[in-house]
Amino acid sequence: MKKILLVDDSALMRRVLHDIINSDGRFSVEDEATNGAEALVLLQTKNYDAVVLDVNMPKMNGIELLKELKVQGIKARVMMASTATQEGSQITLDCLELGALDFVHKPDWSYKCKDESFQQGFLSTLEAVCNSNIQEKKVKVNTVKIVDIVKKSTQKVVGNRIVAIAVSTGGPKALQSVIPFLPAGLDAPVVLVQHMPEGFTESFADRLNKISEIKVVEGKEGEVLQKGCVYIARAGLHLNLVKDRNATKIHYTQEAYREGVRPCANYMYESLSNSIYDEVVGVIMTGMGADGTEGIKNLKGSGKPTYVITQEGDSCVVNGMPRACVKAGLSDATVTLNQIAQEIILRVGVKADGC
Repeated sequence: MKKILLVDDSALMRRVLHDIINSDGRFSVEDEATNGAEALVLLQTKNYDAVVLDVNMPKMNGIELLKELKVQGIKARVMMASTATQEGSQITLDCLELGALDFVHKPDWSYKCKDESFQQGFLSTLEAVCNSNIQEKKVKVNTVKIVDIVKKSTQKVVGNRIVAIAVSTGGPKALQSVIPFLPAGLDAPVVLVQHMPEGFTESFADRLNKISEIKVVEGKEGEVLQKGCVYIARAGLHLNLVKDRNATKIHYTQEAYREGVRPCANYMYESLSNSIYDEVVGVIMTGMGADGTEGIKNLKGSGKPTYVITQEGDSCVVNGMPRACVKAGLSDATVTLNQIAQEIILRVGVKADGC
């Protein structure tokens, strides 16, 4: 049974989350704290399989606690419970950069926590965090060198390509080791499904855009894909790519959750079977479950040339999605996190002026 530390300043919310956690035989709330300062004392002497951490608290908030854990070298698997306000989403993203592994959108009213979909999502995320890899690996990538290698390569990249990335638990931090290392002149558009609650993908796109040479946006309905641009799927909707003469447009749909998520990367991959591209470069990164595997299987089965890059297991926070793809025999190359950008650039080339 996994031991959980629950940290929240609201007595009512603690009781509600306590009941949800203990309702599942896999987990047990070992201790509770009303703020980060109390949690820090507990974490200095005790080990937990996961910490469920509120963001806004008195004395020491969630982000302050994460900073202090980093200073003291205390390893902890942390899952944030956050609001979806603009301020809340920015702080949550700060927490992910500081080491939190994933987060759930905490309802504004405690009675909404009784909703079955919230409880399933909460427990699923908690399971992923409990089973995650928290060994930090330093990533060093020389983008200039990669681009130079591509330009000097005797093997010329030909044809029209698209890069389609699927990522979940551990993704927000892992993507900072990939997207900022893609050049503005990448000769392909990039579409990206990151499993996130509604209200967070726009802030996430803005944050990646600020630290990247390539342009990063939250994809809009009807938007035409351009080379040298990354389009992040809007949370709460399934991303599909539709052919419009010689162009490709974004189209969102609201089918039921698939693989327990929406957006589901399977829809993204399957929608590319009738696309204008000569090759789809699929990238499956860290995440729980198997999202992406069925979609890529169907995409390859349609006859569309597809080259699949999977993230190597030891560099994943959760090696679920990549492992499922490899197990299904669909992976063409398995590389560490710090090699993914290089593999993408070598596969699609550098030429465009960006979007």
